[in-house]
Amino acid sequence: MNLKQPARPNNIPKESQWLSGIGAGSWFSIIVEKEIYRIKRYSPEGQLECNRRFNVTSVGFDIKQPYEFVYISHCMMCTIFQNKKKYIFKYYDD
Repeated sequence: MNLKQPARPNNIPKESQWLSGIGAGSWFSIIVEKEIYRIKRYSPEGQLECNRRFNVTSVGFDIKQPYEFVYISHCMMCTIFQNKKKYIFKYYDD
C-alpha cells in the first residue's frame, strides 16, 4: 500500500514534492546552485535525511518548468520526469 501524502511540516520548502512509496514516502526539493543542483530529502515528519549536490546526466532540464520526482530517487541518485523525458541526477562529490 502506498503511503498517502501527509500534511507538509512547516520546515519543508513549499516547492517540495511528495514521493509516495510502498509503506514509506519522502519529501524532495531541488534548487539550482550555479550549474549544480541541490536536492534535499525529508522524512514524512520533516526530518532532513539528505542534503546533497547533484549533476544532471543529460541536457534539457529546466527547473523553471513543471517537473515530477519519480522512482528511483534516494540520497545517491534522483530521477525527475519533465516534458516526457526522464532526467537522472547523480550525487556530486566535490
